[in-house]
Amino acid sequence: MTLNGKTALITGSTSGIGLGIAHGLAAAGANVILNGFGDAQALLADFARHGVKVGHHGANVSHPSEIEAMFAYAAAEFGGVDILVNNAGIQHVAAVEDFPVERWDAIIAINLSAVFHATRLALPGMRQRDWGRIVNIASVHGLVGSTGKAAYVAAKHGVIGLTKVVGLETAKTGVTCNAICPGWVLTPLVQQQIDDRAAKGVDPQQARQDLLAEKQPSLEFVTPEQLGELVLFLCGEGGSQVRGAAWNMDGGWLAQ
Repeated sequence: MTLNGKTALITGSTSGIGLGIAHGLAAAGANVILNGFGDAQALLADFARHGVKVGHHGANVSHPSEIEAMFAYAAAEFGGVDILVNNAGIQHVAAVEDFPVERWDAIIAINLSAVFHATRLALPGMRQRDWGRIVNIASVHGLVGSTGKAAYVAAKHGVIGLTKVVGLETAKTGVTCNAICPGWVLTPLVQQQIDDRAAKGVDPQQARQDLLAEKQPSLEFVTPEQLGELVLFLCGEGGSQVRGAAWNMDGGWLAQ
Protein backbone atom coordinates (compact mmCIF):
# COMPACT_ATOMS: atom_id res chain seq x y z
CA MET A 1 0.00 0.00 0.00
CA THR A 2 1.06 3.60 -0.41
CA LEU A 3 0.36 6.58 1.78
CA ASN A 4 2.03 9.04 -0.55
CA GLY A 5 0.83 12.57 0.09
CA LYS A 6 -0.58 11.78 3.53
CA THR A 7 0.82 13.24 6.73
CA ALA A 8 0.97 11.21 9.93
CA LEU A 9 1.41 12.64 13.42
CA ILE A 10 2.49 10.10 16.03
CA THR A 11 2.65 11.21 19.65
CA GLY A 12 5.38 9.73 21.82
CA SER A 13 7.30 8.61 18.74
CA THR A 14 10.93 9.16 19.68
CA SER A 15 11.23 5.63 21.10
CA GLY A 16 9.42 2.33 21.53
CA ILE A 17 6.05 1.63 19.93
CA GLY A 18 5.61 5.10 18.51
CA LEU A 19 8.99 5.08 16.78
CA GLY A 20 8.31 1.68 15.22
CA ILE A 21 4.93 2.86 13.93
CA ALA A 22 6.46 6.07 12.58
CA HIS A 23 9.04 4.10 10.60
CA GLY A 24 6.30 1.88 9.18
CA LEU A 25 4.22 4.84 8.05
CA ALA A 26 7.23 6.60 6.53
CA ALA A 27 8.23 3.42 4.68
CA ALA A 28 4.71 3.38 3.19
CA GLY A 29 5.23 6.91 1.87
CA ALA A 30 3.60 9.07 4.52
CA ASN A 31 5.16 12.30 5.64
CA VAL A 32 5.75 12.02 9.37
CA ILE A 33 5.65 14.38 12.33
CA LEU A 34 7.48 12.93 15.32
CA ASN A 35 6.70 14.00 18.86
CA GLY A 36 8.53 13.41 22.08
CA PHE A 37 11.77 13.95 23.92
CA GLY A 38 15.31 12.95 23.00
CA ASP A 39 17.76 13.68 20.19
CA ALA A 40 15.41 14.95 17.51
CA GLN A 41 18.16 15.75 15.02
CA ALA A 42 19.50 12.19 15.06
CA LEU A 43 15.99 10.85 14.51
CA LEU A 44 15.33 13.22 11.61
CA ALA A 45 18.58 12.14 10.00
CA ASP A 46 17.63 8.48 10.41
CA PHE A 47 14.23 9.03 8.75
CA ALA A 48 15.89 10.58 5.70
CA ARG A 49 16.29 7.05 4.30
CA HIS A 50 12.54 6.86 3.75
CA GLY A 51 12.57 9.76 1.29
CA VAL A 52 9.60 11.52 2.89
CA LYS A 53 9.20 14.85 4.65
CA VAL A 54 9.80 14.47 8.38
CA GLY A 55 9.43 16.96 11.19
CA HIS A 56 9.55 16.96 14.96
CA HIS A 57 7.56 18.85 17.57
CA GLY A 58 8.48 18.58 21.23
CA ALA A 59 5.02 19.22 22.67
CA ASN A 60 4.51 17.94 26.18
CA VAL A 61 1.11 16.36 25.58
CA SER A 62 0.08 16.74 29.21
CA HIS A 63 -0.57 20.40 28.32
CA PRO A 64 -3.46 21.11 25.89
CA SER A 65 -1.86 24.38 24.79
CA GLU A 66 1.24 22.52 23.61
CA ILE A 67 -0.89 20.04 21.68
CA GLU A 68 -2.59 23.00 20.01
CA ALA A 69 0.83 24.44 19.12
CA MET A 70 1.82 21.08 17.60
CA PHE A 71 -1.26 21.04 15.38
CA ALA A 72 -0.59 24.62 14.35
CA TYR A 73 2.91 23.49 13.35
CA ALA A 74 1.44 20.56 11.41
CA ALA A 75 -0.93 22.88 9.52
CA ALA A 76 1.77 25.41 8.71
CA GLU A 77 4.52 22.97 7.70
CA PHE A 78 2.60 19.96 6.38
CA GLY A 79 -0.85 21.23 5.47
CA GLY A 80 -2.58 19.31 8.25
CA VAL A 81 -2.80 15.83 9.72
CA ASP A 82 -4.33 12.92 7.79
CA ILE A 83 -3.28 10.13 10.15
CA LEU A 84 -3.17 10.61 13.91
CA VAL A 85 -1.62 7.94 16.10
CA ASN A 86 -2.19 8.69 19.78
CA ASN A 87 0.61 6.72 21.38
CA ALA A 88 2.21 8.77 24.17
CA GLY A 89 1.93 7.16 27.57
CA ILE A 90 3.44 6.84 31.03
CA GLN A 91 3.02 4.34 33.85
CA HIS A 92 3.21 4.16 37.63
CA VAL A 93 2.58 1.10 39.79
CA ALA A 94 1.11 1.34 43.30
CA ALA A 95 -1.92 0.20 45.24
CA VAL A 96 -4.88 2.58 45.07
CA GLU A 97 -4.52 3.78 48.67
CA ASP A 98 -0.82 4.49 48.10
CA PHE A 99 -1.13 5.97 44.62
CA PRO A 100 0.41 9.47 44.52
CA VAL A 101 -2.22 11.97 43.44
CA GLU A 102 0.22 13.79 41.17
CA ARG A 103 1.05 10.53 39.36
CA TRP A 104 -2.67 9.80 38.86
CA ASP A 105 -3.15 13.29 37.39
CA ALA A 106 -0.13 12.94 35.10
CA ILE A 107 -1.18 9.53 33.77
CA ILE A 108 -4.74 10.67 33.07
CA ALA A 109 -3.43 13.81 31.37
CA ILE A 110 -0.99 12.02 29.07
CA ASN A 111 -2.69 8.65 28.53
CA LEU A 112 -6.29 9.87 28.19
CA SER A 113 -6.83 13.62 28.04
CA ALA A 114 -4.12 14.07 25.41
CA VAL A 115 -5.94 11.57 23.19
CA PHE A 116 -9.08 13.68 23.42
CA HIS A 117 -7.29 16.95 22.71
CA ALA A 118 -5.35 15.61 19.73
CA THR A 119 -8.47 13.97 18.32
CA ARG A 120 -10.62 17.10 18.62
CA LEU A 121 -7.93 19.10 16.83
CA ALA A 122 -7.43 16.53 14.06
CA LEU A 123 -11.09 15.90 13.24
CA PRO A 124 -12.06 19.20 11.53
CA GLY A 125 -9.40 18.86 8.85
CA MET A 126 -10.12 15.16 8.36
CA ARG A 127 -13.82 15.86 7.96
CA GLN A 128 -13.11 18.65 5.49
CA ARG A 129 -10.97 16.29 3.36
CA ASP A 130 -13.41 13.40 4.02
CA TRP A 131 -10.47 11.14 4.81
CA GLY A 132 -8.63 10.44 7.98
CA ARG A 133 -7.35 7.73 10.25
CA ILE A 134 -7.18 7.99 14.02
CA VAL A 135 -5.43 5.07 15.71
CA ASN A 136 -5.26 5.08 19.48
CA ILE A 137 -2.62 2.90 21.06
CA ALA A 138 -4.57 1.68 24.06
CA SER A 139 -3.53 -1.52 25.82
CA VAL A 140 -4.83 -4.89 26.81
CA HIS A 141 -5.27 -3.01 30.09
CA GLY A 142 -8.03 -1.10 28.36
CA LEU A 143 -9.95 -4.39 28.33
CA VAL A 144 -8.87 -6.07 31.58
CA GLY A 145 -7.48 -4.93 34.90
CA SER A 146 -4.28 -5.63 36.82
CA THR A 147 -3.41 -4.82 40.40
CA GLY A 148 -1.27 -1.78 41.08
CA LYS A 149 -2.13 -0.01 37.83
CA ALA A 150 -5.26 1.94 38.70
CA ALA A 151 -4.49 5.09 36.73
CA TYR A 152 -3.15 3.28 33.67
CA VAL A 153 -6.08 0.85 33.53
CA ALA A 154 -8.61 3.65 34.05
CA ALA A 155 -6.99 5.77 31.34
CA LYS A 156 -6.80 2.96 28.81
CA HIS A 157 -10.42 1.93 29.45
CA GLY A 158 -11.27 5.58 28.81
CA VAL A 159 -9.34 5.58 25.55
CA ILE A 160 -11.38 2.64 24.30
CA GLY A 161 -14.63 4.38 25.27
CA LEU A 162 -13.52 7.54 23.47
CA THR A 163 -12.56 5.44 20.44
CA LYS A 164 -16.07 3.99 20.25
CA VAL A 165 -17.69 7.42 20.43
CA VAL A 166 -15.46 8.91 17.72
CA GLY A 167 -15.98 5.80 15.60
CA LEU A 168 -19.73 6.33 15.81
CA GLU A 169 -19.59 10.07 15.23
CA THR A 170 -17.53 9.57 12.05
CA ALA A 171 -19.30 6.41 10.83
CA LYS A 172 -20.80 8.06 7.75
CA THR A 173 -17.57 9.77 6.72
CA GLY A 174 -14.22 8.82 5.27
CA VAL A 175 -12.69 9.11 8.74
CA THR A 176 -12.15 6.08 10.95
CA CYS A 177 -11.14 5.78 14.59
CA ASN A 178 -9.88 2.58 16.16
CA ALA A 179 -7.80 1.41 19.10
CA ILE A 180 -5.00 -1.14 19.16
CA CYS A 181 -4.55 -2.99 22.45
CA PRO A 182 -1.04 -4.42 22.76
CA GLY A 183 -0.04 -6.94 25.38
CA TRP A 184 3.55 -6.87 26.59
CA VAL A 185 5.82 -4.93 24.25
CA LEU A 186 9.47 -4.50 25.23
CA THR A 187 9.30 -0.72 25.62
CA PRO A 188 11.14 1.37 28.22
CA LEU A 189 7.99 1.22 30.40
CA VAL A 190 7.99 -2.59 30.38
CA GLN A 191 11.77 -2.83 30.73
CA GLN A 192 11.45 -0.82 33.93
CA GLN A 193 9.08 -3.46 35.30
CA ILE A 194 11.61 -6.17 34.40
CA ASP A 195 14.40 -4.15 36.04
CA ASP A 196 12.31 -3.73 39.18
CA ARG A 197 11.96 -7.51 39.42
CA ALA A 198 15.67 -8.03 38.79
CA ALA A 199 16.49 -5.51 41.53
CA LYS A 200 14.85 -7.90 43.98
CA GLY A 201 17.46 -10.55 43.18
CA VAL A 202 15.85 -12.29 40.20
CA ASP A 203 18.06 -13.09 37.19
CA PRO A 204 17.20 -10.50 34.48
CA GLN A 205 16.40 -13.15 31.87
CA GLN A 206 14.24 -15.01 34.38
CA ALA A 207 12.51 -11.75 35.32
CA ARG A 208 11.70 -11.22 31.65
CA GLN A 209 10.27 -14.72 31.24
CA ASP A 210 8.32 -14.49 34.49
CA LEU A 211 6.68 -11.27 33.34
CA LEU A 212 5.60 -12.87 30.07
CA ALA A 213 4.46 -16.11 31.68
CA GLU A 214 2.08 -14.30 34.03
CA LYS A 215 -0.03 -12.89 31.20
CA GLN A 216 1.11 -13.67 27.64
CA PRO A 217 0.76 -17.33 26.56
CA SER A 218 2.99 -16.93 23.50
CA LEU A 219 5.88 -16.12 25.87
CA GLU A 220 7.02 -13.61 23.26
CA PHE A 221 6.85 -9.84 23.24
CA VAL A 222 4.75 -8.07 20.65
CA THR A 223 7.08 -5.88 18.57
CA PRO A 224 6.64 -2.25 17.54
CA GLU A 225 7.04 -3.39 13.94
CA GLN A 226 4.08 -5.78 14.25
CA LEU A 227 1.97 -2.99 15.68
CA GLY A 228 3.10 -0.79 12.80
CA GLU A 229 1.81 -3.37 10.33
CA LEU A 230 -1.61 -3.28 11.99
CA VAL A 231 -1.63 0.52 11.82
CA LEU A 232 -0.89 0.29 8.09
CA PHE A 233 -3.81 -2.09 7.62
CA LEU A 234 -6.15 0.29 9.42
CA CYS A 235 -4.92 3.12 7.21
CA GLY A 236 -5.62 1.20 4.02
CA GLU A 237 -8.79 0.38 2.12
CA GLY A 238 -9.01 -2.99 3.85
CA GLY A 239 -9.48 -1.21 7.16
CA SER A 240 -12.02 1.33 5.95
CA GLN A 241 -14.95 -0.42 7.66
CA VAL A 242 -13.13 -1.15 10.88
CA ARG A 243 -14.71 1.53 13.05
CA GLY A 244 -14.65 1.99 16.79
CA ALA A 245 -12.83 -1.30 17.29
CA ALA A 246 -10.49 -2.32 20.10
CA TRP A 247 -8.11 -4.72 18.35
CA ASN A 248 -5.92 -6.68 20.75
CA MET A 249 -2.45 -7.90 19.73
CA ASP A 250 -1.44 -9.66 22.90
CA GLY A 251 0.06 -13.10 22.35
CA GLY A 252 -3.14 -14.75 23.60
CA TRP A 253 -3.52 -12.70 26.81
CA LEU A 254 -7.26 -12.14 26.38
CA ALA A 255 -7.95 -15.63 25.08
CA GLN A 256 -7.43 -17.07 28.56
